[in-house]
Parts: sequence; structure tokens; C-alpha cells
Amino acid sequence: MDLLRFATAGSVDDGKSTLIGRLLYDSKAIFTDQLESVERTSQQRGDEYTNLALLTDGLRAEREQGITIDVAYRYFATPRRKFIIADTPGHIQYTRNMVTGASTADLAIVLVDARKGMVEQSRRHAFIVSLLRVPHLVLAVNKMDLVDWSQEVFDEIEHEFSAFATKLDVPDLTVVPISALHGDNIVSRSPNMPWYEGPSLLHHLEHVHIASDRNLVDVRFPVQYVIRPQSLQHADYRAYAGQVAGGVLKPGDEVMVLPSGFTTRITSIDTAEGPVAEAFAPMSVTIRLEDEIDISRGDLICRPHNQPSVAQNIDAMVCWMAETPLVPGQKLAIKHTTRSARVLVKELQYRLDVNSLHRDDTATQLGLNDVGRVRLRTTVPLLADEYRRNRSTGGFILIDESTNRTVGAGMITSAS
Repeated sequence: MDLLRFATAGSVDDGKSTLIGRLLYDSKAIFTDQLESVERTSQQRGDEYTNLALLTDGLRAEREQGITIDVAYRYFATPRRKFIIADTPGHIQYTRNMVTGASTADLAIVLVDARKGMVEQSRRHAFIVSLLRVPHLVLAVNKMDLVDWSQEVFDEIEHEFSAFATKLDVPDLTVVPISALHGDNIVSRSPNMPWYEGPSLLHHLEHVHIASDRNLVDVRFPVQYVIRPQSLQHADYRAYAGQVAGGVLKPGDEVMVLPSGFTTRITSIDTAEGPVAEAFAPMSVTIRLEDEIDISRGDLICRPHNQPSVAQNIDAMVCWMAETPLVPGQKLAIKHTTRSARVLVKELQYRLDVNSLHRDDTATQLGLNDVGRVRLRTTVPLLADEYRRNRSTGGFILIDESTNRTVGAGMITSAS
């Protein structure tokens, strides 16, 4: 069975946590004691129904305030597919949490309240989903029961969102009318909306095609760890462990090691279950090579005629996640694949208004949750691709060296 990672996003009170609770409940992924706890808490709060949102809003502050703060990850499976859900917050001050949840997603669900239609946060989340190049986007028009299952309301929201999505890079958009509270169009088609002819939400999640989303052309294998056992019987064993970030690797393939530029061939590929005939993203494997080359953590294995850029000058879109603003001249640490370096912020080219998509060329800094284009200079070369080509080798995080906190997430637009 393959695995689908998806994130939910949307404005406050659009029903993200309720939707996930409903998916878990209707797919029988909840233990009896969990359900009893939720029912008990719902009664204590005075709710007239079992509040399935409590299944994901685990922090006490979240339950007391009725909001989602942290990214909650939940797991469930159906006979067709396994799923990892990231329930991300709707509040504008938690945009950085939403970026975290969506950065590894194959699909994103943006919820819209049918009574309110498109709001500022809907546009913000749709833009971030496209910025992070999440391949599949689902617009879930929730609370259809509160607008009498109106097709006119649904069509109006679908038209407005589709028009906005044309300005973004959204390769695959699906729009579904739902009621998360009552379960309409979640697992099975709803009799309350006979005018809707598309699939239920779970049916779409089970059948959306994600195999072709992986980059199987550009071989990229960042070395994470050099395995060199100390025992006598394995004295000659040397292998390189890591996660395949792109392409397909097979024993016998000619490969190049960067930044040294030496070429060699793969002799074997091992996994925890034993040797394999090929490796592709996102498999974690151990590779043995024909020649003894000096390779260490942070190096990258690729094809001789298909290499990433070896670059110290990086242009990138950065989502800033710290209260202290990003300003030109700032020095930070950067983590890119398995390579770490220090970086200087050379220039802030513009800040992007996430709602109107207009560029502010006069901006002098990026504040909390701002997105802007930044030019960076690294102390050591990065082995990088454009983010649109490979999300693994095109993405990075920025770290404040004094606190060791992640302060920014970046998507490389060009490297030289």
C-alpha cells in the first residue's frame, strides 16, 4: 500500500479538526476509549453532539479556547491506502505552523465555510500551498447543511476560488461540498446534495494519483551517514546511508559524488529488509560503491551528466517564522538536505502580499509570517536544485545560531 500525506488548512472555525475527526471516526480509526473520552469531554463542555474536533485538538489550551494551535499529526488507513494527516492551525499568527504541516504533503485540503465563502485566510493558505508546490489541492466547501445544501452557494464559491487559483501554480484542483459535522460527502456520497456528481472526499483521497509526483529523472542521494563497522569480519565494509531525494538508483549505475566530482559505480543497495534491485524517493537505503572515494555527510550522489548546481549564491522565497524580523546583513545558519552551513542575507528583493499577490519592492525587512524573495550567500557551496524541480534538494531551513531555533523556511528559485 502506498502512503498519502495530506494537510488541512483554512480559516478559524471552518471545521478542519471536525473534518479529521469525522474521517478517523468513519474509517474506524478510533479506539473505544478515545471515543468515550471525546463524548465525556463534549458533555462537560455542554455540546449537544459528540465533538469530533477534540480528537485532534489535544493541547489543553486548544480545547479551552476551541482553536487549533499546534500541528497535530494523525494516522489512519483504509484497504486501499495509508494516510498521514497534518491538522494545521487557521489563525493568521500560526501561518508558520501551517507551512510546517504542508511542506511534506502530497495533497492539501483547504476548507471554506459555505456561509462566509472565500476569506483572506483562504487565499493565504491556497497561496502557501502553491508556494510549497503541493501537487494536489482540494477545496472542501464545509457546513453545506447551514446553507440548505444550496448548489448556487457552492457554485459561486467554486467559481471564485477557481478564478483565484488561476493566478497560482495549482496543477490539480478538486472542489467538494461537505458537512463535516454530519458526515455528508466525507466517506460516502450524500443524498442531501444529489446535484453534486463528483466523488466523496475519502474516495478522492484513496484514488488521487501521486506516483508521478515524484521526480524519477534527476538522481539525488544526499549522504546522511557513512557506515563503517569496527568488527573484524566487516573490516572492508563501507557504505553510505541516506534517503533518496530523486531519480532511480540501481546496482551497476555510474554515479558522480559531489562536490569532489569523482565518478564510480554502485555495487549494491541495501534496506533494513535486505538488498534491493532499485531505490527511488522517498526510500531510505544504504549504498555501496565500487571505488573507495572520500565521502562524508553532506555530500551528494548523482548522475555524471545530470548534476545539481554547486552554488553559494542562492535566490529563494522565504517564509519568515520568528518575531525578530529578517533584515539584510543578518547572519544565520542554513540546513539544506544533509549539509549545514552559515549564510549571509545579502538582499531582500521584495516582500509578497499574500492576499493580493502584489510585490512590495520597498520592503526593508520580513516580519513574522511574511513571505519574500531573498538573496543569500553561503559559506560553503550547496548542492541544490530549483524547488520547482525537486522539493527535497530545493528546500532549506534557516536557524538562529544564538537560540538554535528555526526562523525561516526557504524555496530555492535559482542558484549560482
